[in-house]
Amino acid sequence: MVSLTDVRPVEERAWFKTERRDNVLRFIVGGDWTLPEAPRLDPKLRALDLSAQEAEIDGKELDKLDSAGAWLLLRTKRAMEDGGAKVRSFVIPESYGPLFGTLEREHTAPPTPEMERPPFLYRVGRGFMHSMTQGYEMLGYLGRVTVETVETIGPQKQLRWKAFIHQVEETGINALPIVGLLSFLIGVVLAYQGADQLRRFGAEIFTINLLGVSILREVGGLITAIIIAGRSGSAFTAQIGTMRVNEEIDAMQTIGLNTVDVLVLPRVAGLMIALPFLTFYSDIMAMIGGAVMCYFDLNITFPAFLRQLQGAITLNTFLVGMVKAPVFAFVIALVGCFEGLKVERNAESVGRLTTRSVVESVFLVIVLDAGFSIMFSILGI
Repeated sequence: MVSLTDVRPVEERAWFKTERRDNVLRFIVGGDWTLPEAPRLDPKLRALDLSAQEAEIDGKELDKLDSAGAWLLLRTKRAMEDGGAKVRSFVIPESYGPLFGTLEREHTAPPTPEMERPPFLYRVGRGFMHSMTQGYEMLGYLGRVTVETVETIGPQKQLRWKAFIHQVEETGINALPIVGLLSFLIGVVLAYQGADQLRRFGAEIFTINLLGVSILREVGGLITAIIIAGRSGSAFTAQIGTMRVNEEIDAMQTIGLNTVDVLVLPRVAGLMIALPFLTFYSDIMAMIGGAVMCYFDLNITFPAFLRQLQGAITLNTFLVGMVKAPVFAFVIALVGCFEGLKVERNAESVGRLTTRSVVESVFLVIVLDAGFSIMFSILGI
């Protein structure tokens, strides 16, 4: 028997040595294989010649072992196997067996079988069934939120006013700059494009009519809802999802708190109050942008702009746009909270469901806007 290496200084707590007998390599370890010793052991283990036909790992003399030391031993075992050696024995103290078992399970990926891409009709059917399941779950969640909302009206339960006011500030007041800027630019674009087309017929003055009707009835509320879906709806999902990853929601349920009361209702109510005011603000900023564009492009003064606008719109024009805002707000908040509560306990799920939340919110807002347009057209409003 010949000893090839012996890393066992007196002052160091972790040691190992290798011995060869014929074609059998024995790897003997002992001492404290713990995290503080890992930086010293790692380069020496990498430099070992582990080539052999058969190998044995003897850890009977281990005094202490943690996950860092166990990983070094497991890596050495795999290096022996990769070099063509058959590890015929791996002896460690019985108390460390579960640690090695866990490491081997966590760091051994099962082979992924090569699968053919599913047929087109299969993918379509799977997507359809997923959409139906998502709609069914969201409908059930809508029922739960509705029941909880009705119960807040009675004396047995109160809305959390501090959280409600905080959400009004976050979703409403803090969104004023971005909503105002984008609405102003939308007004500029609509005025420029409208004037460019109407100039061909000598009807530039009707650019104001186009601005007034399109912004107040459709564009102002729709643009504001899309901005808030991307800003606040995604924030709802990310906030609640992160709480789920950190197990804060589990802690709330453990101490008896109702998650709908604490997390969902203040967000839904806050956004339903904030979005109508944001829509009104968006309408004003878009009209200002259109007026500025008309002044510089068509030489229409602001008093003339206001006179033409007064004749172009009615109270119904304004109300048609405003009545949509609370509905849009309810859908955005509901989807954002619903997807947040579906987050799994990993960071990838937070990002994926936040993206899904924005896409679903924007999709539903546009579908609802189309539905409102058809309904108002049938009613002659």
